[in-house]
Amino acid sequence: MIVLSLNSVSKSYGVNTILKDINFAINEFDKIGLVGRNGAGKTTLFKILCGQLMPDSGNIYIQRDKTLGYLSQNLDLDEEAEVFVETMKVFSHVKDIERRLREIEVLISNPNASSSEHERLLKEYGNLQEEFERLDGYGCESYARGVLIGLGITSKDFTKKIKYLSGGQKTRVALAKLLLRKPDILLLDEPTNHLDLSAIYFLENFLKDYRGTVILISHDRYFLDVITNKTFELLNGVIEEYNGNYSYFIKERQRRFEERMKDYELQQKEIKRLEEMIERFRSYNREKSIKQAESREKALDRIERIDRPTVDNRSARINFDIKIKSGNDVLVVENLSKAYGEKVLFTDLSFMIRREERVALIGENGRGKSTILKIVSGLVSPDSGYVRLGKNVQVGYYDQEQRNLSPEKTVIDEIWDEYPDMTVTQVRNYLASFLFTGDDVFKTVSTLSGGEKCRLSLLKVMLSKPNFLLLDEPTNHLDILSREALENALLNYMGTLLVVSHDRYFLNKIIHRIIELDENGLTEYLGNFQYYLLKKNSNEDEIVINAQGKSKTEIREERRRQREIQERKKQLKKDIEDTEKDIQRIEERVKELEELMCLEEVYSNPEKSIEINSEVKHLRERLEELYEKWEELLSREG
Repeated sequence: MIVLSLNSVSKSYGVNTILKDINFAINEFDKIGLVGRNGAGKTTLFKILCGQLMPDSGNIYIQRDKTLGYLSQNLDLDEEAEVFVETMKVFSHVKDIERRLREIEVLISNPNASSSEHERLLKEYGNLQEEFERLDGYGCESYARGVLIGLGITSKDFTKKIKYLSGGQKTRVALAKLLLRKPDILLLDEPTNHLDLSAIYFLENFLKDYRGTVILISHDRYFLDVITNKTFELLNGVIEEYNGNYSYFIKERQRRFEERMKDYELQQKEIKRLEEMIERFRSYNREKSIKQAESREKALDRIERIDRPTVDNRSARINFDIKIKSGNDVLVVENLSKAYGEKVLFTDLSFMIRREERVALIGENGRGKSTILKIVSGLVSPDSGYVRLGKNVQVGYYDQEQRNLSPEKTVIDEIWDEYPDMTVTQVRNYLASFLFTGDDVFKTVSTLSGGEKCRLSLLKVMLSKPNFLLLDEPTNHLDILSREALENALLNYMGTLLVVSHDRYFLNKIIHRIIELDENGLTEYLGNFQYYLLKKNSNEDEIVINAQGKSKTEIREERRRQREIQERKKQLKKDIEDTEKDIQRIEERVKELEELMCLEEVYSNPEKSIEINSEVKHLRERLEELYEKWEELLSREG
């Protein structure tokens, strides 16, 4: 069943055509990946779908009674509200019903009320109770808590005011509210931005089970593969559909391109053959040959010309060279600790990186991964421990916040001031290789998009020719083609790499070793991201923990501690499950008691009504205690 369709939708800004004659139909429960380079018009299309923008022409059809939800840049949050209170606004109708139910319970237990009043209240209570259950009123608070925690908002943050949250945290609260609304059609624009790996897993599972239609803009190729069953590519203002996920789209797009190129080349050969025949017949300059030439010209005119197929393969030309080769031991970190006030990021971290290794630091947000890169690059000092760089090591640091860029400078000056010995031609050639052409080079840095700033920062790092690259979320803001260009450059890089990234596709393709940072310190996995997942979900003892240069006894002791950690995690998981069962049992008992109150023999008996009300009150207090315990257990698990 079609829930959403577009017919000949177009949109232009001045002479710049963003969308032209867009046509597509989306069925119920479809999960669509909308892909295309930065600036292709994907967000414009979303704004048209949700009514924030009007198309210049064409029609939009949304099935009657279907709701549409869109996570826009304007997060629409009450800055003065607490996180959980703001989130629960999604269920304001449900909470209104609950408040009225509590009021009726008190009124029913009044022995002085008339029988007719009792009957009226009972009827209202029954209707409201049915609506409350249909809306899952008993579970809405625990559901909201689960979604918030799943997206990385800890229970400690529930009572914070929105205005005190970071930009990423605000985005997660807004995303939680959108998911809790459960619109029939869900529009998500880069939802994995600001999410760590555990939150991305949660969102993946949520969307896989989502009983609605999802349209997803994302540069996270791994995420697209897991979620989507169809892919729409927006190229040159036109949509082309593919009946599969991102990996299928890549293969099918290449197959279609080759097929179209073959048809185009065959037609060009036929056109050339006819043109040569026409020219030859006319050269004879006889009546018969002229008629034959005219006949061929008519045949040539009847050919429906095929446009030369195009593929959007314009990407940055990245190439990381090194000035000199480093020594074999590139980085030694010993007993490193860092805290900001009472917030302890990490303590006693030790690891080592050797020449040409490709290592990734992963872990939940706030663990200090970016801080470690800043300490290694010399921008931040540790509280204790030390960092030692090896012989001839030259560091190139890419900061995801692009602090190495000057907002007031132009693009060309940003490079030229750093490398004044270059000619203007050299600077412009380098900028062109990173997709800054024409008047783009005279743009002020502050006016650049996130992707443009990312490319400019990468160019500055590339030109320094380091042999040790520190990259903090390098694929954020890059479109898919630019990500692939960066990956190919790193595959050919002859230096050493230490990267912080949540891009699992990138980690699979580039990384040879993963260091996971959690509350217990470091755990190392000697493989790419797929290997990390395999070992993370197994009970095998093949994990290496800070083993460089340590004795067998030390390694055995560390492995014993790791087993203890795993046992504690198992026990914690069991405690969470037991608490959830207790919550479910008490909620079911409360429901039974509220149904009892609807019976005449109960509400007509004041003593019985008061007794049941008292038990319900006691059970609700117990529920609150269990919710607090559940949140505390979940925060420990996270």
